[in-house]
Formats: sequence, structure tokens, C-alpha cells
Amino acid sequence: MLSKRLVIILTTAIAPALWGTTYFTTTAFLPAGHPLLIATLRALPAGVILLGLARRLPSGRWWWRVWILGALNFTGFFACLFVAAQRLPGGVAAVVGGIQPLIVAGLAWAVLSERFTLATAAAGLTGAIGVGLVVAPGGASLDPVGVAAALGGAISMAVGTVLTKRWGAGQPPLALTAWQLIAGGILLAILTAVIEPMPTELPTPPQMAAYAYLSVFGTALAYVLWFRGVRLLPTRVPAFVGLLSPVVAVLVGVVLAGERVTALQAAGLVLVIASVAAAAVPPRPVPPLGLEPRLKRF
Repeated sequence: MLSKRLVIILTTAIAPALWGTTYFTTTAFLPAGHPLLIATLRALPAGVILLGLARRLPSGRWWWRVWILGALNFTGFFACLFVAAQRLPGGVAAVVGGIQPLIVAGLAWAVLSERFTLATAAAGLTGAIGVGLVVAPGGASLDPVGVAAALGGAISMAVGTVLTKRWGAGQPPLALTAWQLIAGGILLAILTAVIEPMPTELPTPPQMAAYAYLSVFGTALAYVLWFRGVRLLPTRVPAFVGLLSPVVAVLVGVVLAGERVTALQAAGLVLVIASVAAAAVPPRPVPPLGLEPRLKRF
């Protein structure tokens, strides 16, 4: 029988698996040149759907907290994600963010008083090397703006993940996800209206299906499971589980786009999976790296 912890980890892993399919969906079906519009149409409908299910509005300080979390987890992250997906080949946009687990682990040590051990550092470096191997052999020219967007998205979501853990105790994942999606979606809609031209043609049926998939499965379902994992697990574990997204992205590219995986890329995928497995194992009761948490309150 699977342990409760393992069941939570496996359930959380559904989220990055769904995210891994969004890169192919975006590049194969959705119009180029409209990353902010795509992000808006992904976030706002998902938030409205979840709010209808949760039937709960924010109260007190959550009225300003949801705007901060929505801006970090969705506005900044989605905007960077879709810019990267438009400017980088294949699953590169997914794997450039391989440093995110280390960022999350460091922030969790400082803000949440979670342990930062040698095993966590080693797993983070292994994951970063793994995603590097996945990216490097492709032979594609890496657009600097795309790389910067992917890294910016990783940092934005890392900060948002830690703050969600810090602030989200006692809040139901369904309502918490809905609030953030709506706040982040409204901010994305404002950015879209200000800086991005609107499409000149109505969406086709395949495009509408792609939008629906991204919103319902790649966003609403995925983020409910993700934030549930953030609430129940040490923060570093969902962050490392998130590295499965590029693994899925590469596999989707192989199956649906006919892409080929080289030996070095295969080795990189193995390293990524190994880093996720190592981070998921509960740490032994040994002292951390001689570091005591610096920040008790936030």
C-alpha cells in the first residue's frame, strides 16, 4: 500500500505533467505573437470556473495578498512562460527554469525556516545539470529574450510558491487557486490591452479547443493539485516535482512532433528524474549546512 506522503507526491506530479503538455499545445495550435492574450485566456476562465465551485470570496488581508500571489504565480509566470514558448524551440522553455528548485529551497530556508541540506543542494545541482543536457544537444539557437523570459518565470513562480506556503495555511486549495487566477488574469488582461495587439482573425475550432484544454486541465486542475501539494509537503518537494514538466514536454515532442532524443538528452532526463526522486525522500535527522533560518516572520 502506498504511503500517504507518496500519494500526495504522485497527485502533485499530475500538475507538472499537464504543464509539460502545454508547450506543444501552445506552439502547435495557438497563434504566434499573442503570448499575453493566451495567458489571459488561460488564467481568467480557469479562475471563474474554480470560484464557481469554491463559492468563497477572500476576506480581510487576503484582498491584497491575492493580488501579490496572482501577480507572481500567474501574471509574471504566465507572461514569461508564453514569451519563452514563442521564442524557444521545443521543450527548451520548460527546461531553462531548472534552477527554480534551488531558488525555492533557498527562499524556504529564509522565509519558512525549512531545512536546506547538502542532499537538497546536490539534488538541485543534479536537476540543473540534467536540464542543461536536455537543452544543449538540440543544436538550436537559444534566443536571449526567450531564455531571460524562462528564467524570469522560474524566479516569479519560486517566490510565489514560497509566499503561498507562508500565507496559505487554513485556506482551501480550491478557493485559494481561484482567487489567484482571477487576480493574475485581470492583471494579464490589463497588460494585454496596453502592450499587445489583438488578433485580426477569430479563433478556429482547434484553437478554441486548445484554449479550453489549457484553461481547464493545464491551469484549473493542475494548479489545484499543485497548491494542495505546496500546502501539505515541504516546499522543496513540489518545486523538484515541477522538473517533471520538461520530461513530459520532451516526451510529447517525441510522440507528437517526431522529435529525436539524443544520448546526452536521455542522460539529462535520467538526471532530472533522479533529482526529483532524491528531493522527495524525507531528509535524515542530521544538522543542516550550519545555517539557521534568518527570517522568522514575513
